[in-house]
Order: sequence, then C-alpha cells, then structure tokens
Amino acid sequence: MKNDEKLGRFISMVLRHKPESIGIVLDEYGYTDVKELLKAMNEKGKYIDMAMLERIVAENDKKRYSFNKDHTKIRANQGHSVAVDLQLKPKIPPKILYHGTATIFLESIQKKGLLKMSRQYVHLSKDIQTAVKVGQRHGKVVVLNVNAEKMVKHGYQFYLSDNGVWLCEKVPCQYLSVEL
Repeated sequence: MKNDEKLGRFISMVLRHKPESIGIVLDEYGYTDVKELLKAMNEKGKYIDMAMLERIVAENDKKRYSFNKDHTKIRANQGHSVAVDLQLKPKIPPKILYHGTATIFLESIQKKGLLKMSRQYVHLSKDIQTAVKVGQRHGKVVVLNVNAEKMVKHGYQFYLSDNGVWLCEKVPCQYLSVEL
C-alpha cells in the first residue's frame, strides 16, 4: 500500500531522527507512547490509527520498528541520529559482514574506514544481497567485505539489532576489502 509506505517513512524519520518535528519525546531507550505518536501524526495531517500502525510495523520489509510487549510504546530498531540506549549486548558476528555503499564514497572509505557519521553505529549486513539493496539507494553500488572475525580479535565489539542489522562503532580501513 502506497500510503503505508509514506507513513512508514515518516514514522522512521520521526523515531530515528526528529521526534521534535511532531512534538513527541523518546525515552532513553528510544520508545515513545503509541497514543501520543498517533495523536501527533494526525494533528500533522498524517492520518493513521492503531490498526494501520500495527500493519506498518508487521509488514515493514526491513523490520524497522518494534512495539513493547503490550503495544503501548514503539521505537525504531536502529539507525538513530538521536542518542538512545537500545540496550544492545555485544555479540560475536559472522566471520565476514558486508556494507553496501555508492562508488562515489569508496575513495573516502578506503582512507578513513566506515564511520557512523550522524548515526550511533555503522550498519552492516550478514549477506551480500542486503548490502547491495542498501548501497543502491545512494548510486552505483559497491559492496565492501568487513573482516569481522579479525576485528573481534582486535577488541572491537559488534551488536545485533532486533531486525538483524549488525552494528559497530567504526570499521577501520584495514578490515575492509571490495567485494563488488
């Protein structure tokens, strides 16, 4: 549904980057009250009800959002540019992870590594297909291999978000190689 996609993108922007744009507040863990979110969205002309919100959360292909147990609160699973504690515990990643980006960024990445930029973490994929999909959003795609096994041996920590995205603080260039 086209309207669900638009609303989903708007919810993502609000819960990850600009909660103040509709006058809501995120708690320290990134959650906001569902009733307040729905009310604020409707006041901004983004007409949505609980059934629509539940459908958007359930059907989002990237599993970007999650409810608390009783569906009274909602948050984005990762990708925040605002400071929140997602309560992630360090996990041992697969030996190789992947990062999709545009070729225009490759030279800079090869010099500086992967940096979180305005987000809390660098986002990594467990498979090439997902990395390609992510990279295509920014232009001609290049996929980078991340030697996660070596990074762990050198003391770097990885986290796995609720929607299966691997996260880390940074990936120095010596752990990167070009896949595609």
